[in-house]
Amino acid sequence: MVRQFVLLVALLAACVAPSSAAFVGSKAPEFKAVAVHNDEFKEVSLDSFKGKYVVLFFYPLDFTFVCPTELTAYSDRHDEFAAMGAQVLGVSVDSQYAHLQWTRQPRNEGGLGDLAYPLVADLKKEISEAYGVLTDEAIALRRLF
Repeated sequence: MVRQFVLLVALLAACVAPSSAAFVGSKAPEFKAVAVHNDEFKEVSLDSFKGKYVVLFFYPLDFTFVCPTELTAYSDRHDEFAAMGAQVLGVSVDSQYAHLQWTRQPRNEGGLGDLAYPLVADLKKEISEAYGVLTDEAIALRRLF
């Protein structure tokens, strides 16, 4: 149990940029967006996860070299997060259509395969902006909240 708590605290504390709009101790910026989960589009909002911990992570773009290992690792440990009452959400500035194609591509071909958590589409870049992770090139930095 202590190991799980330490894992959760470490993940929640890691990579939070001091210049971001979301700060420890402040309310997380609310959002609503379309996500891909279980090969379907669905609307998600931060508010829909009230009463749970939310592991919200941002990554630059779909179909990039390093991202798949990160995203699949969260999926592979999804049951551990769920056992701690935590919901994992991945966010990038790609569309839900790009997310869908990436999840339909097998892992051994550079895709993600099935993920155990939703990938949120931030095509308008509003979520990335609200969390202070958007670069001047309009791509989200890697960040974990």
